[in-house]
Amino acid sequence: MELCFVVGSMAISGGTYVIIQHASYLRARGHNVTLAVQEPFTTETLAWHDEAPKLRCLPIDEAKKQPFDLVIATWWKTVFELGNFDSRRYGYFVQSIESRFYPISERPLRALVDATYNFPIEYVTEATWIQQHLKDSFGQHADLVRNGIRKDVYSINGPTIEARPAGKQPRVLVEGHFGVSFKNTALGVRLAREAGAKDIWLLTGSPISWIPGISRVFSRVPMVKTAEIYRSCDILIKLSTVEGMFGPPLELFHCGGTAIVFDVSGHDEYILDGSNAIVVKTGNVDGVVKALKQLLTNSEELLRLQDEALKTAEKWPSWPEASVLFENWVEKCMSAPPVNKAKLIDLTTNAFSEYSTAEEDRLSNNPGIVRRHKLSALAAKLPSSFKLRIKQLEAVGEVIFGGRVVR
Repeated sequence: MELCFVVGSMAISGGTYVIIQHASYLRARGHNVTLAVQEPFTTETLAWHDEAPKLRCLPIDEAKKQPFDLVIATWWKTVFELGNFDSRRYGYFVQSIESRFYPISERPLRALVDATYNFPIEYVTEATWIQQHLKDSFGQHADLVRNGIRKDVYSINGPTIEARPAGKQPRVLVEGHFGVSFKNTALGVRLAREAGAKDIWLLTGSPISWIPGISRVFSRVPMVKTAEIYRSCDILIKLSTVEGMFGPPLELFHCGGTAIVFDVSGHDEYILDGSNAIVVKTGNVDGVVKALKQLLTNSEELLRLQDEALKTAEKWPSWPEASVLFENWVEKCMSAPPVNKAKLIDLTTNAFSEYSTAEEDRLSNNPGIVRRHKLSALAAKLPSSFKLRIKQLEAVGEVIFGGRVVR
């Protein structure tokens, strides 16, 4: 079949990683797979994932000129593009309820995102909680295809960056982007330091090279190299407050470590508190510090959690096992009733009309928001080298001045 995934960006992220895995499997199965990408990309953009350079990636406007059997939206902005594609069928791969990415104060934007879950197309998702939310809140049935794991990359055996410290305090890894409030990466760094961790590493997709209190910073690391970092660390701190089914704790499980996480949606797909990791109620920063202090000083408890985490990893399906279910969903889409493309265009037009009216009202009552928007637009025009410096300063600022606030 001629298949197309409509993708926001090919830059390093967990969501893009999952799309690449499914797309690569479908390509290997003999389907012609295209990734229609909204943001500009280069060969360097694709280099972080070993399978990405093998895929047919096109700018979205170029992809719109070609016919497909199935076009799959992969995040909320791409749903509004579906009506611009010539396709026999349309689908939506929902990796999170993305209206939760934005603050409650941005009600018009959150409503715009939620409008995408009303489109009369085929749905598939990666987590049980998303499947249930789509059914309860929007009356949509979504097939469930949990994410797999690259067993060829993530395993307990293999090279390390540096051996785990034997007979010394365990090494802590903090993972996540900066500048994304709900990732709480800077908070993870601060709480690790507060707990008394002496050797803290950082793995991030943000373009930074130094963070105060961090022994080693790994920025924009190729996917196949991340396992070397995981094998070098004992405990992962991952404090996201919005997730679909997040991958880093599971990847670390495969490499012999354990994790401390908030009870974020999706964690229960594979994490069991007190069994293979420690789950802290979201927002309980004292609980995070207490849990980490325990693991830093109680080697028996740490080893018990790591052993159970490895058992969880051994039972988890590989990517081929997961992607065969995704292919089953693709085939199911082709037997579904066709959707009138004009209906998709009408839904898009109506959603943006309602958003425009509501947003104009919000801005007219909050002049400070307009000023912030103008500053953001100005910053977007700065040279890339200058923007990288700003991101470095912003990340340092988040760690130094962020306090103990959960976003």
